[in-house]
Parts: sequence; C-alpha cells; structure tokens
Amino acid sequence: MQVTSPHGVSYHYGDKVEKGTFAFTASENGPYSACFCSPLHKPPLTTIVEFDWRSGVEARDWSNVAKKGNIEAMEIELRKLSVTVRNVHAEMYYLRDREEEMQELNLSTNSEMAIMGFLSLVVCVSVAGLQSWHLRNYFERKKLL
Repeated sequence: MQVTSPHGVSYHYGDKVEKGTFAFTASENGPYSACFCSPLHKPPLTTIVEFDWRSGVEARDWSNVAKKGNIEAMEIELRKLSVTVRNVHAEMYYLRDREEEMQELNLSTNSEMAIMGFLSLVVCVSVAGLQSWHLRNYFERKKLL
C-alpha cells in the first residue's frame, strides 16, 4: 500500500503488509491517493480492503489520549485555546468599533463631497452666466460701432 500527496510525495509505503493501521498529517492541500496491490498472489485472488479516511478532529483517537495520561497536556492546550478565543473575540469587537468609525468617516466625507459638488456646480453655472452676459454685451457693442 502507498499513500501519495497531490505533488507526488509518498507519505506511507507498506510492503507485504497483511493488515494494520496508520495515520499521517497532510502538509499539502488537495486529493491524496492510496494504491493497493497484491502482485505476489498466484493465482490472482480477490483482495478486500477496508479503510476509513478521517480528517481534522475526527482523525484523533481521543479515548487513547485520555488513557495515556495526557489529560494535563490537554488541559493546558484547552487553556491556550481559551485565551486564543478570548483574543479573537476582543479583536472582533475592536474591528467592529473600527468599522463603525470608518462608516461615520465615510458618511461625513460623502456629505462634504456633496456640498463641494453643489458649490462647484453653482460656481460653474455662475461663471457660464457671466461669460454669456459678457459675450452678449461685447457683441451688442460691436454691432453699434
């Protein structure tokens, strides 16, 4: 039996194994392949292979962990995870506060931009009116001369 990663790295190789259990920690994302062969059987016979792919928390045998006396280590790990969760929770509240500040800044900036846009429109229309008035007066004076 051979287990291979998506990039061709062999994680497990067993030669002449009739039965057994093994585990590995995947370091790459993607589909892993398992190859089973029994070339030494003459005449060829049907081989039954049963396997159970597990990942994440399911892959750990928690009953054996408790039996081995690693409860204290697990307790320490749980405390570390608890602190991590509290830090993540505090970070989420900080990010929410920052988001509210950014939304307020965005709203005030939008209102200021609307005011500036309106003022620039008033200035442009006023300048266009003044130019029109000036050109009309100029051509009327030219006509009279």
